[in-house]
Amino acid sequence: MKTDNYKNGKIKIQHGDAMDFYDLWESPVVIISDGPYGIGGFPGDPPTHEKLAEWYEPHIKKWSEKATPQTTLWFWNTEVGWATVHPVLVKHGWRYRTCHIWDKGLAHIAGNVNGKSIRKLPVVTEACVQYVKEPQFDIDGHKLSTKEWLRHEWKRSGMPFSKTNEVCDVKDAATRKYFTLSHLWYFPPAEAFEKLQRYANRHGEKSGKPYFSINAKKPITRKEWAGLRAKFNHEHGITNVWREPSVNGKERIKNGMKSVHLNQKPLKLMHLIIRASSDENNLVWEPFGGLCSGVLAAMQLNRHGVASEIDKNIFEHAMNRFENYSKTSKLSQQSSVQ
Repeated sequence: MKTDNYKNGKIKIQHGDAMDFYDLWESPVVIISDGPYGIGGFPGDPPTHEKLAEWYEPHIKKWSEKATPQTTLWFWNTEVGWATVHPVLVKHGWRYRTCHIWDKGLAHIAGNVNGKSIRKLPVVTEACVQYVKEPQFDIDGHKLSTKEWLRHEWKRSGMPFSKTNEVCDVKDAATRKYFTLSHLWYFPPAEAFEKLQRYANRHGEKSGKPYFSINAKKPITRKEWAGLRAKFNHEHGITNVWREPSVNGKERIKNGMKSVHLNQKPLKLMHLIIRASSDENNLVWEPFGGLCSGVLAAMQLNRHGVASEIDKNIFEHAMNRFENYSKTSKLSQQSSVQ
């Protein structure tokens, strides 16, 4: 199969540099970044982590341009690789949520470690770090965070902050959670925001209306407010430590006896992060596709997905993977019908 583009239902994979495609892709709800680790693992991967921030910055800048407040970024890397890139992510408006650790277990090293030569404990982990794109509100040339903007708008109304408790039908939770300046701040649920917005526009100083508006013409609606926050679907029993062995068996893509991609991610973990941060029919980006486990998981979960892979050989293996999966799925459906 020789082509530079592959389409399969809601999925599209392109051969080339992601920098050439970002402007063509629609805004994502999920970005899965599984690019260079700074270990010299493949052509183009810096030999050490020191240059990773410089390498990633053009990509991060584009992610920020195309992301919305509903977007979640999952950044895969080594622990030190992530730490090196983190300041660049913050610089471009990404807010850290949680560092998840993929624990591959002792089988990952298979006991073949010479402790005297490596002089450290063997590494069996990777980091997958969750970031969200926090909205910013432009007020007189100043960028305000959501927390700052909420206080700014209520203050403009001329009413005391204590009044927000009555408006939200709680004793002190509104001032303590939604309008606090401390790190304990909470994003107001849509129903609470709607109460605050409506009250401010009914009883606030007339000269300042509309309150809680982005365009100075009409207040933000309940639905619009819900869209200013990254999606998150909580699943009980799942923590930030993922104990899952390295990919093996039928899931491991091989060329003869040799693995095609040394760091192929488990579909189980891709399913986990996509379920957690999107809904059906949302768009998932996988700019450093590799074998495109992210968009394969997206397809299996009824999401849209776009990916790119710069290595032609890996790209063709990814296309074959999707073709084989589609054939297997069709056979399974036919068998179930019969």
